[in-house]
Amino acid sequence: MWAVFIGFVLAMLAVDVLALGGSRAHKVSIREAAAWSIVWVLLALGFDYGLWIYLTETIGREAATTKAMEFLTGYVIEKSLSVDNVFVFLMIFTHFGVQPQYQRKVLLYGVLGAIVMRIIMVLAGSWVVSQFAWVLYLFGVFLLITGLRMLVANEQEPDIEANPVLKLAKKILPFTKEFHGEKFSIIQNGKRIFTPLLLVLILIEISDVIFAVDSIPAIFAVTTDPFIVFTSNIFAIMGLRALYFLLADMADRFHLLKFGLAFVLMFVGIKMLIVEWMHVPTNISLMVIGLVLGSSIAASLLTKPKKH
Repeated sequence: MWAVFIGFVLAMLAVDVLALGGSRAHKVSIREAAAWSIVWVLLALGFDYGLWIYLTETIGREAATTKAMEFLTGYVIEKSLSVDNVFVFLMIFTHFGVQPQYQRKVLLYGVLGAIVMRIIMVLAGSWVVSQFAWVLYLFGVFLLITGLRMLVANEQEPDIEANPVLKLAKKILPFTKEFHGEKFSIIQNGKRIFTPLLLVLILIEISDVIFAVDSIPAIFAVTTDPFIVFTSNIFAIMGLRALYFLLADMADRFHLLKFGLAFVLMFVGIKMLIVEWMHVPTNISLMVIGLVLGSSIAASLLTKPKKH
């Protein structure tokens, strides 16, 4: 199952690259992004159904249904948290003034980096949880604190230029002041000089690491099965590029979604902390998460964002 899924991911990555412009600089239209986003959601649901059929034949219908629900709940959690990624990506691209046709390549590398990061963290997290079950309580506390911080966080945008990794990169490497298409570096006067697009990529990869730290503990509240954790994460990430191009032009319309995400993290954290005394069924978790996210999206669409 692992081998088949990884082969599928590699094949779909190749298709995704070609579908969203291939090797040429290309501005992805909203229609294109919407179609590809739907494809990724349908693929995830199709995979879940296929998993249910396979497990029904091998371990029985009841256990198969449990695993299928775990995948679906994990996928919804990871997909909703990936929306926060989109807002951060948009902030980074806007800060550096990256043209839409040059964002596609950076996001591709960002997705590849996120996949590698998730593989490492899922395997490491699964091992730690299997060896030290009490770590789940630490995950619960972490998610609860993260949700509370997101809930009360100041809406003021962070100072990107103050990022220590960015400062270090500027000290170590020579950079041009202007972009050169989709190139991360150029040869100038016989020397290799890097473009600001590399700084953008560095920040994208840093945000991938930060979001992985948030999202991996969240799914361990649903299941500790490494295959379910990994597949639900990867499906959410694989649709991230298309989701970005779909939401980039209307990010302001979802100004209340971050509160919904905060409540989701807090709910998941509390679920992990009370598991010893009370087990929240996976289908109930899915309903609560869906209700919270749906309410925050509806509230966003019904109210206008505050002007700064």
